[in-house]
Amino acid sequence: MATGASYVVGFRRKREGRTDYRKRLTLLRSRSARVVVRKSLKHITMQVITFKPNGDHVAVSAHTSELAKHGWKGGTDNLSAAYLCGMLLAHKAKQHKISAAIPDLGLYPSIKGSKLYAALKGAVDGGLKVPLDTAIAPDAKRIRGEHIAHWASLVKKDDARYKKMFSRYLKQGLAPENLPAHFDEVKKKLG
Repeated sequence: MATGASYVVGFRRKREGRTDYRKRLTLLRSRSARVVVRKSLKHITMQVITFKPNGDHVAVSAHTSELAKHGWKGGTDNLSAAYLCGMLLAHKAKQHKISAAIPDLGLYPSIKGSKLYAALKGAVDGGLKVPLDTAIAPDAKRIRGEHIAHWASLVKKDDARYKKMFSRYLKQGLAPENLPAHFDEVKKKLG
């Protein structure tokens, strides 16, 4: 494997494709807290992380599964949930006296209107100072879930398809057509 003087083993996390050390170094040189946004297939996780010499320290974290405690009945993997997770993180950051941070999207590509930017917009609207261009964030209609409500009203004519597509919403007792109103209600609780 690593034989001879000319062979150098690279960093493990770089080999695995988990860390971009050049980007990490520029973020750490800023000496400010980072808002880290990570997504999975079912949830979104946000953390405010500060650097310490012995390792990173997670000051505050929020997860979309926590939204159920605040009355959220919608999915935990959509734009609306990402935005509300950002608002929840900003609320927790205020309690820990954290007022500003810089975004850290990791290895995710920067795509206009994505869940990552919806989460950051939620943090900004919640009161956390994060440098974010509003042109790259999704528009308010998509964040409120109006596109889901519109699609649900079109699909409702075919009952079997409607129940199959929106089974999670219906199981939680939320009609998908009422998602924007439900979003506003939960946003009011968090804000």
